[in-house]
Amino acid sequence: MTEIKYSEKANSFDYTIDFNTSSAISKIKLNFLLFYIPILWISGLLLVSAFFGILDWIPIWLIFLLFPFILFAMYFVFVFAAILISKLFLVLINLIHKPKEGIFHADENDKDFTFWCRRIEIKKIGIWLLKHIPLPWVDVWGFRWFGVKMDFSSHLTDAWVDVEFIKFGRKVIVGQGAVVMSSMIVGKYLIIKECVFDDYTVLGGVSTIAPGTLIGKDSIIGALSSTNFGQILEEGWIYFGIPGIKLKKNKFAQEKSELIVKRDVDTRIKYEIKHEINIDDDKRDLINNNL
Repeated sequence: MTEIKYSEKANSFDYTIDFNTSSAISKIKLNFLLFYIPILWISGLLLVSAFFGILDWIPIWLIFLLFPFILFAMYFVFVFAAILISKLFLVLINLIHKPKEGIFHADENDKDFTFWCRRIEIKKIGIWLLKHIPLPWVDVWGFRWFGVKMDFSSHLTDAWVDVEFIKFGRKVIVGQGAVVMSSMIVGKYLIIKECVFDDYTVLGGVSTIAPGTLIGKDSIIGALSSTNFGQILEEGWIYFGIPGIKLKKNKFAQEKSELIVKRDVDTRIKYEIKHEINIDDDKRDLINNNL
């Protein structure tokens, strides 16, 4: 939260701007513990059951020999059990109150705000556990599991990405330290708006994407840049600034899907190699299509 105060000799007043993303809900209240405790408790029970199941099938001497591998496997059992139980809670909550886009009052009397907080807190524990697993594809799987529309061709390099109302195309790259928000709290209002990233878009490091941003195919957001709420970025352009404005055309965006461009660094020569795409002729027009 950022607090801005303005004062004059003749007139003094406070002007406060509250700015929170779903990663910064002010505090974990008791109703969140009603989800956290069962998730962790049941996951722990499954972990203990799995361990004693191993004792029944494997000799003690072999357990000591394989203990590091068993410990590593137990960690995965706990994490994926927590993810599964979190998903079950999330499905139940969504059946009670369906998520939707819009502008809502950020107070406990507003159902959309209350259920948004519950959804986010349930997802946060799962994503936090997955991000500590040393496998690069696991966090992508976690985002897909919790509702973010993306495939494994896209990459999240130590970035912070919201966990709902996000759509990624193919081969989207989110730079280190970037923040992608489909929801934010400004003052007394909660804003939820879907963000869409078309194929081959790149978000530079430490960039900030506001809710409702639509980024066209082959577009790039420069490092340390940001977007406004609902900003539309045309395809094939490089944007830079706060908020991002057109800098220049992305000359590296190519539609030559059957050509591989190679560069010889020593001779500074660029050449193209044609290769055949293994796809049916009636489906070739689907290559590199927009979302």
